[in-house]
Amino acid sequence: MPTLAVTNFNIVCSVLGGFITLFGLVSYLFKEKFYLSEALISLLAGVTFSPHAANFIKPLEYTGSQANLNAVTLYFSRLVLGVQLVLAGVQLPSRYLQKEWKPLALLLGPIMACMWIASSLLIYAMVPHLSFLHALAVGACVTPTDPVLSNSIVKGKFADKNVPKDLQKIIVAESGANDGLGYPYLFLALYLIKYTGQGGIGQEDGARTAMGLWFGETWGYTILLSVVYGASVGWIAKELLHWAEEKKFVDRESFLVFAITLALFIVGTCGMIGSDDVLACFIAGNTFTWDDWFRLETLDDSLQPTIDMLLNLSVFIWYGAICPWASFAHNSVIPIYRLIFLGFLILLLRRLPIVFAMHKLIHQIEEKRQAIFVGFFGPIGVSAIFYLYLSLEFLEGITVDGIQRSDTEHLGEVITVVVWFLAVCSIVVHGLSIPLGKLGFFLPRTLSRAFSSQQNESGSFQVGDQVRTPPLGVLRERIRKHNHSGQSTPRSASGQRQLYRIGGSVIRDGQATATASSTSPTELNIIRPSTPRDVALERTIRFPDDEPTVISLPELGLKKGQNESKRQPAQM
Repeated sequence: MPTLAVTNFNIVCSVLGGFITLFGLVSYLFKEKFYLSEALISLLAGVTFSPHAANFIKPLEYTGSQANLNAVTLYFSRLVLGVQLVLAGVQLPSRYLQKEWKPLALLLGPIMACMWIASSLLIYAMVPHLSFLHALAVGACVTPTDPVLSNSIVKGKFADKNVPKDLQKIIVAESGANDGLGYPYLFLALYLIKYTGQGGIGQEDGARTAMGLWFGETWGYTILLSVVYGASVGWIAKELLHWAEEKKFVDRESFLVFAITLALFIVGTCGMIGSDDVLACFIAGNTFTWDDWFRLETLDDSLQPTIDMLLNLSVFIWYGAICPWASFAHNSVIPIYRLIFLGFLILLLRRLPIVFAMHKLIHQIEEKRQAIFVGFFGPIGVSAIFYLYLSLEFLEGITVDGIQRSDTEHLGEVITVVVWFLAVCSIVVHGLSIPLGKLGFFLPRTLSRAFSSQQNESGSFQVGDQVRTPPLGVLRERIRKHNHSGQSTPRSASGQRQLYRIGGSVIRDGQATATASSTSPTELNIIRPSTPRDVALERTIRFPDDEPTVISLPELGLKKGQNESKRQPAQM
């Protein structure tokens, strides 16, 4: 007899598949019309399905212990970052790191260092009973900008219309490279905590040991080895794919998925040797498309964005389910009002002042408005959670007589509460900034139009009214804005504007006139998108929502017999 099998596996598949399916039905509406990021929507879904609400997703029950849950979250974050950073490197133009090394050096050098110091100072000022050395460790986790959340401002309709291409590329390059370069900032603080704190070797000897490990292991083995390894793997993969494609050994499906499988390979091999897999993935992705061949071959393909979307939705649902929401209000390290104020200060002062001060040295940032945009949109997300659980794994290994040191245990609690709260603040604030900004821009004009229409109800159009010629000044303004040809709007013998049938033919004093094929270019205009053809090349499915411009029939090259639905009447 059939029985219900309400197992964890069935529940997770049902919830995850159902949410992604329903979100897919309205994804274009949410992302391209309301400008809501998929990260914010997925995070809210994760909270809804978590033990804090519906209790459909039970992460602690799946993993068995808090240590296992931390390990799963760390590995999941590594996987998502690895794939994202290979794709970020692939979408950059040929030899981008070589051509744009000066602005990248500023962003990854003094600007990133100032972000680390500013974040640490704010955390040190707002968290009670926290040493500055511990604050440096917490600040290092939130220093890198997140490549996952950065995609919401460099892809889609908003980015195409408001963010210049050069600025999009430098944001992608910075968010990809600084994730891997967060290691030196984090491990400088962690090594000093381990060897100069309670139970360490001693102040002088401990500092010497910490700096030796920092230069040797962090810079030499972790950073430099990952750069060399990532560049080597990316170059070899590019040459092998070239050879296989020339010999016609590789099919289209394997060709398209090649970059994603390359990311999995690098994450696994770098994890085995203990190097920086995050930085290696970004370097490998950029080296893999060094000659721009693979990027151009996959420019109009949707497989990579699809995999990217699935990973983004999954990881933020997981974050929403495992986030320690209750600890924000009930913890022993920082009151909730201080935590809220800290989140506000971090989003405002962590990045914006230094980027604004140095924006003239970065040629991609052409004006102050763009400097404010780049300075504000430095999101905290997956990379911060990755460094959080990497720090917890390191701190748990600092023991005295087999028991974790008390100072590192306290730091573990501080870093968990603060980093999770700052990540949630960034996801919510940066996810709502664009729609709220759009609402603030359009709302005054909408209200003004509504009030003016109420005041002019007597002049509103009613069915049965005669068409009246508008005042001369208004007519000239309409002609200036809408008449592409620059000629006057055609008029009948009586002086009134001519009327048109559907299809573009002119009605002359109630008599039948020539068909649309014989109508002059002045009388018949066609609407086509004004944006360049390469605006939507990154989408396979394109939607006709770009701003139209009016061109004449001969300019478009349409002939008699083509689809009449493409023809529109002249602007009146």
